Amino acid sequence: MAFVAITDAERARRFYEQTLGLTLLRDEPFALVFDACGTTLRLAKVEQLSPAPYTVLGWRVPDIAAACARLAAAGVALARFEGMPQDEAGISTFPDGGRVAWFTDPDGNLLSLTQAETA
Repeated sequence: MAFVAITDAERARRFYEQTLGLTLLRDEPFALVFDACGTTLRLAKVEQLSPAPYTVLGWRVPDIAAACARLAAAGVALARFEGMPQDEAGISTFPDGGRVAWFTDPDGNLLSLTQAETA
């Protein structure tokens, strides 16, 4: 089970359900509960939050370029980090061949996509 805090349940529901394509399981008084590719994701409804400066949630994808293109088409901008080599799409490639891209949810929570190295 994973937990992420949100301040606006309707806005978060649209993002996680429509933009990311996750299935809403329940809208509870204190959380939105999603199926995040087999993992239960509880979006905790809070009044205030200070987003962490690191990735709080991520997904492994088979084709990161295609996944990033889908996010861009949905209006999601990939995060860019000073000193982190990223291609024109915003994807970082690491020495082991793994590729990672970051983006934020509407509350500023840092999320990621990872494509494992191709052997």
